[in-house]
Formats: sequence, structure tokens, C-alpha cells
Amino acid sequence: MSTFTGHAHTGHERPVAAAELPLRHDWTVPEVKAIYEAPLMDLVYRAQSVHRAVWKENKVQLCSLLSIKTGGCPEDCAYCPQAARHDTGVKAEKLMQVDEVLSSAKQAREAGATRFCMGAAWREVKDGPQFDSVLEMVKGVKALGMEACCTLGMISETQAKKLKAAGLDAYNHNLDTGESAYGDIISTRTYQDRLRTLGFVREAGIEVCSGGIIGMGESVEQRAELLVTLANQPKHPESVPVNALVAVEGTPLEKQQRVEVTEMVRMIATARILMPTSMVRLSAGRLQMSEEAQLLCMLAGANSIFFGDKLLTTGNPEFESDMALLEKAGVTALQPSVDKPVAQ
Repeated sequence: MSTFTGHAHTGHERPVAAAELPLRHDWTVPEVKAIYEAPLMDLVYRAQSVHRAVWKENKVQLCSLLSIKTGGCPEDCAYCPQAARHDTGVKAEKLMQVDEVLSSAKQAREAGATRFCMGAAWREVKDGPQFDSVLEMVKGVKALGMEACCTLGMISETQAKKLKAAGLDAYNHNLDTGESAYGDIISTRTYQDRLRTLGFVREAGIEVCSGGIIGMGESVEQRAELLVTLANQPKHPESVPVNALVAVEGTPLEKQQRVEVTEMVRMIATARILMPTSMVRLSAGRLQMSEEAQLLCMLAGANSIFFGDKLLTTGNPEFESDMALLEKAGVTALQPSVDKPVAQ
């Protein structure tokens, strides 16, 4: 199996063996924008070539996401129905009990999930009983034989180390958009705040899960800017979620038009070319996609999905329809302990 180098398209890429596949950390926005805007068929072919060099079989990682603490968030993220200042009908709830969370994790495992993600609508983690409960949740998920992932907002260096000691595999902290567009979406924390949390996660030895959302009014250049920030980290994120905005009534972005499927395909394909060994996750927005659109995203390099009937507070395809789709496509579940990328 051969593929193309990760360098900008010139028409003269040298096919390389998977073991020689270069992982670059010096991308520029013009380079990435050119990749993103390439003819769609060429872009998908290039992304699939890179993908097959690293991920040899038709497998996807099945992740389940549970909102363990819903609503009441003090942030002002323009897309989020959980922000307390937006009138979206989402009520603030208390943190779930540990046994409730572990019961949901068991159900997800039985349905085929290999990673269980727990999300809390916090701006930042505060030490005390709630954080201690989250640590117990992580330990419980690991005891079920699943990968454990959390998204809890900003965390400190010490908290990252405690999460690692509890067994946490991955921490999700999305950059959301390119830095130049960030101020139009969020004012309650800075881009550097987000990068600082990712640094603490990486230093603690926890895998980084970080991506963004398209369809919030950003330009193609700003989408490229987001991907450059992710790909130019000293180590590529192990997981890169690509979300399409789900415009929720009551949020500042409620009137945004739904992003076109081809734009999702371009974003996924470009992420795959830049970050060959990362899991590229088809995330929010799948409910609005046809089966054919989802398969096209997988062809472009997506090899991870959130499955289940809900992503935090927004709808998602149900277990049965997901399993039926994957079976029709001949796609099976990736097992984290066995299915590793061949190029590191």
C-alpha cells in the first residue's frame, strides 16, 4: 500500500510506503487552504490514499457520549444550548451520581461502544466533591474495559495528573474555530486558555481529543487556520472531532444555514491528510446527514463516530440505524487495544 506525502499538492508527489509516511508539524494556512479547495474527487482520493496507508481495514471507533452535568454553564459560546445566558429550554441539572453514569456506560458497552465520553457543562473544573465523583466515574468506566474520555472545560496541571492517575485515556477540549474567528464566537475565555488546557493534558500523558465546528460563519481560511493549529502541535491530537453546527433556537447562531455535506467532506479529508495517524471523528450534525453523506465522510477519512441517540443535548442517529449502516457498508468496530495506526 502506498500513499502521497503530506506536503502541499504540486502534481508530483512521491508515493511512499506507510512506514515512511511523514508527519508534519509545519503547515501553513495557504497550503492547507489549497488542499481544502482542491477538486473534490482529487481531495477525497488523496485523503483515502493517506488513510489506507495508515488504517489498513474498514473499521471505525464507536464512541458514546453522556452529559453527566447538563446546562447552567457560565460561558457564552454562541453555538451552545447549555450556556445559562441563552434561552434554549435546557435546564441546569446537578452532576449525575456515579452509579447512574456507570449504568449508562454498561449499556453503551453492550451496544458496541469501546470509548465512553463524559461531558460536564462547566467553564472549568473546581476541586472538591464533584471532581472527586468524576474521578470515580473514570475509574468505573475503566473497570468495564472501556476507554474513558472526559470533557469538563478548563483544567489545571494538578487536575490533569489526577485524571491520569484515575485512568483517563483521553480529554476532549475543542478549539472550536480558527483563532481569528474565535472572538466572534466566545468571549468568556481566550484561545490561549484552551491551548493551555491541551498542554496540561498532553504533559500528564493523557491523549488529546481536540477539533472544531464548521458552519458558524467562518471563512475557509479560518477553517484552515484551525487545522493548522491542531496539526502544528508538537504531537498531533489522537482524536480530531469534526462537527457541523447544529443551530439551536435561542442561541446567537440559531439562524445559521446548515453547512453543506461537501464542506464536511472537505474538512474531514483535509484533517486526514494533515494528521494521518489521528482518529478523525464525524461528530455533531450526523442526524441531518443521509446514509450516503455519512459514508462519503468515512471515505474521506473519518474513522470514528459518536453513536447513540443524543450528543450532550442534541439529537444523534440511534444505535440500530448506526449499526445497520455500518453493516451495509462492511464496516466493523475498531478495537483500541488491537487496531493501532501503522505509521507513528
